Formats: sequence, C-alpha cells, structure tokens
Amino acid sequence: MKRTDKHKKKKARWWKVTLVLLVLLLIPAGVYSYSLYSGAKNTVDSKMHKEVASIDHELTEKKRKEKEPLNILLMGVDERAGDSGRSDALMVLSVDPNDNRSQIISIPRDTRTEMVGNSSHSGKQDKINHAYAFGGADMAIQTVENFLEINLDYYVQVNMEGLEEMVDAVGGITIQNDIEWYGKNNFHYKKGELTMDGEEALGYVRMRYDDPKGDLGRNERQRKVIQGIVDKGMNVGSINKIGNVMDVLGKNVSTNMDFNTMQDLMKNYSGARENLSTYQMSGTGTKIDGIYYLEVPDQEVQDVREMILDYNS
Repeated sequence: MKRTDKHKKKKARWWKVTLVLLVLLLIPAGVYSYSLYSGAKNTVDSKMHKEVASIDHELTEKKRKEKEPLNILLMGVDERAGDSGRSDALMVLSVDPNDNRSQIISIPRDTRTEMVGNSSHSGKQDKINHAYAFGGADMAIQTVENFLEINLDYYVQVNMEGLEEMVDAVGGITIQNDIEWYGKNNFHYKKGELTMDGEEALGYVRMRYDDPKGDLGRNERQRKVIQGIVDKGMNVGSINKIGNVMDVLGKNVSTNMDFNTMQDLMKNYSGARENLSTYQMSGTGTKIDGIYYLEVPDQEVQDVREMILDYNS
C-alpha cells in the first residue's frame, strides 16, 4: 500500500514512554511492597474495571490466552459537571506480540460518520466524538468498529478532568513549550521550559484558538503533558504519592481490563512496545448546516483499515 510522505507512519518515543508509565502506574506489582500490590489490584478491579456489552468478553479472553494480536480503543473523555461528555481523543492501539510491534491510529474527533448503538441517534451522521455523549463507551466502541470495519478487544477511557489531579498528585510537571500565550487567571504560558500545576496543565491541553496548528497542536500539547507526568511519575519516591496516583486513576480511568488481564498483557505483550508507530487520519474540513465536520475520504478509511488488519493477520 503506497502512502505519501505526509501519511507515513512515524516512530514515537513519547508513546513508548507513555505505555511504560501506564504499566508502572497500573501495575506496581511487587515493586515496592505487598500492600501496594494489593492496593493497586483493588483499585483496578473495584474502581476502574467496567465491562461493556459491545465487546465479546469470552472471545477477547480466548484471543489473549492464545497470544493473538489485539485492538484497544483509547479514549480521552472531557466530562465536566452537568455534561455527559465527549471523547476528546480517539485512538486505536493495535498490538502484535508475534512480530513484537504495535501501532496507534489517531481518529480526528470531528470526523463525520454514522452513529451506531442503542440510542435515538443511531443511524445518523454526526461527529465521531459525539458517539460517547449519545451512548457512552458502548456507543463509542460500536461507532469506531463500524467506521473502520474492525473488531475491538479492549477499551481504556480516561477523563481529561483527571489530568489536573494527576499532575498535582506527582507534584507538578515541567515541559518544553513551543508557543506563548496567556491563559486562565492570566497565567503566562511562556516559550521554553515551563513548570505547571494541575490547573495550569489542564488549561495548557485545552487551549485551541491561540495555536496556529489547531487540533494538531492541541494533540502535541496533550502528549507533552502526558510525558511530563511520566517523567515526574517515574521519579516519585514516596509510597504516599504512589497511593495518591492510584487514587486519581481509580476515579478517572475506566476499562474492561481487570488486574489479572493487565498483568497478562504486561507478561505476554510487552515486547510489542519496542517497535511502535503512529498514524494520524486526515480529511477535508467542511460545514454542513453551519456545523464543522471533517470528511475523511473512503480511500483513507480503507487504507487505515488495511493497516489495522495487517497487525491482526
């Protein structure tokens, strides 16, 4: 399959580090003490673990036990008080333990597609990130599966509001900032090295209109904050802080993986992190009835589907 230079998959060190962090934070198993192990297991199984009807649990378990490739939907959800929330970021992570490779496909949130699921909006064309607002994780999963004609095995949903708590839990972060602007409370987001607390970091990732790159720039800033959390989190020395981090995860992360599943993925799929690539889907912006959408060409959708199926073959 030919692709232009613009669409070539690129290595992404920050995603390797991010996935390592996810494992370190979700499974501090035995690294410090049995009490931490027990606390992490309890947090995952009692607070984070949520099954969904749209994923065949038995089939997924069979695939995992036979060490087959898996597709995982990663959702960054912006849920605020009085709002059902929307998926602010949608990515499909494919992991192939046989060839020790993985890839992340990013789906632009304004992508126009058919809504699928148990909702009055089912069958209608809308922005793909609205599927979560209409029917939660179940509808988001079904809509992505229908859009790309793939099967998803797991999902991980992170509430972006929790980003603020996470930054504070690790004691603030420091990143390299590329553009300058003033945000909430007149905070100066200066160029260069920038140290932020949780509220400032949340403002950093939410800003859109002062960034000439638009949503692409916003995605880059989200990655920088995640890496900032990684850098600080990997140096967290006190047990109390580790406990605080687990508390934040428990309140802001949902997934159909239980603790034992995470351990198994770490044991049998961790090699896939060593060869990771990313791809950002693209399309053309348009307005329909005064609403902005991104129209993704059929060929682009087909190319991405083949990229995912290649990892599943």
